Amino acid sequence: MPKVILISQHPLPYHQVGSWSTLYKNYLTQDLHKIDLVICEKPQQPFENVSYTYVQKRWIDKLQQKRLKNPYIGYINAFGKTIKRGEKYVIQVVDNFGIVPHIQAFLTKNNLRQDCYLQFFYHGFAPFYGNFQSRIFYETIDEMVLLTHDSYKAHRDYYTVLPCRFSVMHNGIDTQKFFSLSQSEKVALKEKRNVTNKIVFVWCSQDRPKKGLDFILSVWKKMVKDRDDIELWVVGAKRVTNVPCTRFFGKISNDKLPEYYQTSDCYLFPTLCHEGFGMSLIEALHCGCYPIASALGGVPEVLAYGKYGTLIENPHFEEAWEQAILNYLKEKPESAKLHQDLYSTQAWNEAMNKLIEVAKDRFQ
Repeated sequence: MPKVILISQHPLPYHQVGSWSTLYKNYLTQDLHKIDLVICEKPQQPFENVSYTYVQKRWIDKLQQKRLKNPYIGYINAFGKTIKRGEKYVIQVVDNFGIVPHIQAFLTKNNLRQDCYLQFFYHGFAPFYGNFQSRIFYETIDEMVLLTHDSYKAHRDYYTVLPCRFSVMHNGIDTQKFFSLSQSEKVALKEKRNVTNKIVFVWCSQDRPKKGLDFILSVWKKMVKDRDDIELWVVGAKRVTNVPCTRFFGKISNDKLPEYYQTSDCYLFPTLCHEGFGMSLIEALHCGCYPIASALGGVPEVLAYGKYGTLIENPHFEEAWEQAILNYLKEKPESAKLHQDLYSTQAWNEAMNKLIEVAKDRFQ
């Protein structure tokens, strides 16, 4: 039976915030996970039900890394200690394009490539390589796993040669934690936050230009000139600024985050880049927020092309956001009633197991 090896550029579990590392953390704590071994640097507290081969960080390893001009030599050495001739392997790599040629070189040099099936998980949206550069990479891997079908279409339409299999696996969140409340429970939360008579909009992300916070604050200054019944909550950023009817909450732990969504009415997702998926978007959606989002990257597919919220086709124009917010305030559309399994970690876990089983079947 083929064994499954995950080569992770982060220690798992990862002590910082990361979408795919959080998904793997959830997956690897389940008894039914199908990962046989994780290759990574030693984490602060390893999983109890996971086997590891640790990437060494000794001075001699750093010296070898510098001498060979190979930042991944530690991973390749750990991989070489693990893999055995005569056995079959499914190898998983997440977002680390740089390590793939080194894995390929090691397997080819040791005549092991035919015994390995390489799955690459990509959490961006747009193609990573240029059209000509891509050919070597896609000849190297066996399967590319993307977050949305629209991302596959972007790859398909851009590249003239794609010599590998493709699969799609949506991201997932813990729907036991992120869920909508009854109307009475929502009223109680609004009373707690002193926004009983307010329509609350929320923005939640890292404070980077591509996440659109400056853009939405500029829009908000115009929106509040003639209204006192709306408030904007900014979660994940802390600024000293005089923006009327706005509260900055800074970074909030993941355990406390659901309450901010559950109290709010409308989620603003003004991304100015091609998002791979948008984890905060589905968190807010499951908590009962009505989303208004940029129609960029994987976002339209996540929102079922407008079924689950409003998509801004021209998100770089402030007037498009002003009009969308005004429409929301006028029409008060209800948030979608989502099935609990849609975009859930449970669905992700099941999809991962299926991907692995199909990969193993390739050796039959």
